[in-house]
Amino acid sequence: MIDASVLVVDDDASIRTVIAQALRRDGYRVSAAASLTQLRAEIGAALPDVLITDVVLPDGDGLEMATKLRAEHPGLPIIVLSAQNTLTTAVRANEAGAFDYLPKPFDLDVLGMAVKAALARRTSAPADPGEAIDANLPLIGRSPAMQDVYRVIARVVSSDLTVLISGESGTGKELVARALHDLGPRRRAPFIALNMAAIPRELIEAELFGHERGAFTGAAQRVAGKFERAAGGTLFLDEIGDMPMEAQTRLLRVLQSGEFTTVGGARTIRADVRIVAATNRDLASLVQANAFREDLFYRLNVVPVALPALRERRQDIALLARHFLNRAAEEGLPRRSLSADAVAALEGHDWPGNVRELENLMRRCAVLGRDERISADELRGSFGDATRSLAPADGEGAIDGAVRAFLRRLANDSPQALDDGTLYDRVIAEVERPLIEAMLERHGNNQLRAARALGINRNTLRKRLDDLAIEPGMARTPPR
Repeated sequence: MIDASVLVVDDDASIRTVIAQALRRDGYRVSAAASLTQLRAEIGAALPDVLITDVVLPDGDGLEMATKLRAEHPGLPIIVLSAQNTLTTAVRANEAGAFDYLPKPFDLDVLGMAVKAALARRTSAPADPGEAIDANLPLIGRSPAMQDVYRVIARVVSSDLTVLISGESGTGKELVARALHDLGPRRRAPFIALNMAAIPRELIEAELFGHERGAFTGAAQRVAGKFERAAGGTLFLDEIGDMPMEAQTRLLRVLQSGEFTTVGGARTIRADVRIVAATNRDLASLVQANAFREDLFYRLNVVPVALPALRERRQDIALLARHFLNRAAEEGLPRRSLSADAVAALEGHDWPGNVRELENLMRRCAVLGRDERISADELRGSFGDATRSLAPADGEGAIDGAVRAFLRRLANDSPQALDDGTLYDRVIAEVERPLIEAMLERHGNNQLRAARALGINRNTLRKRLDDLAIEPGMARTPPR
């Protein structure tokens, strides 16, 4: 028995039971409560070593209670669980002083590690609750991949740590940078963005640091650079991988010393900015190719945020599409909605342009469509030949056709299987095995990531591996 107690607060009896059983197996003493009133009673009787609480409870808000408890018991680690999987919830949990935030559904192993880490890192320093955050946030999505992004943002939003955002074009890197600014303590100061790929190489240093009159041909007067204009706020350096080497050297010097001089100037200026950088390139590979300074890479990569491609968060596509249609209507464009077959078509597309491509498509549909509801045929016409993944194969969806062909073979080859009560299990096994193997292969045999991609927890995945006799390490590691 571990000499530590855990209080679990959730109005769902099944969730309380599952968590309590898992923690007791790990050796913890566990008590449970179904409401804030019961929580107060339990804490009044004995303060637990760790508190695990849901947000929405029958008699109030778990995060508001967490804020009060942290003020009363600053050494109490609080782990927040929530089915309201938004950036707002993650940030509110962080502001309430929560040790960790886990969106539902969560993996019991991850929860167990969070409890262990909370016990190891208990602190008596009270959290600064800060100001309330506007719920109208720029990031949308409830997928596990986006929950990971929300958790990182929530943990660093109140700091001045340098953040490096990576991801394909169109995934929303500038939106993350703006969220870090708008939700942080520098929100009232400027947010200044500079796209390295859009500025001639010879002008990047002047754009960043400003220049004095006469510093070069055409410099008729002193001009403040982005560092000066962003004073007190955030400087967002987009496409940092395209920064020329000489400018990298000057940027590194600023990050090391916190000071800079203008081009052609001698006076030292204090750089009071938070740096957020972004790239759609592999900076580590650029370092290996001597195209990017290794020391600058480490200075920028203090907190990495990897944005998922839209095809890696397909469960967010319908939510995003409806959001963009609503935004278009608010801007005066015709109000339109999505049919069920349109949603299926959107979710089946590979989205090489990511969220930006989806937004542009929805705006185009809002302008050009005639009917109130958008159909799959209309989407195919809007996408054109470049998006054949939306087109059906031989008049029916590829998966649907494969299943029908399989069932026809099954009926012809083994007609007795249609009557012996095993058909459902056989069909599910035929589909489930290659699906699980494909996800394990895609994620390099990492069961936690594969389970997240499948939308199940790791315990369920382990059981299916056993039931289907799949060796956990049989999948090939994807090529790098």
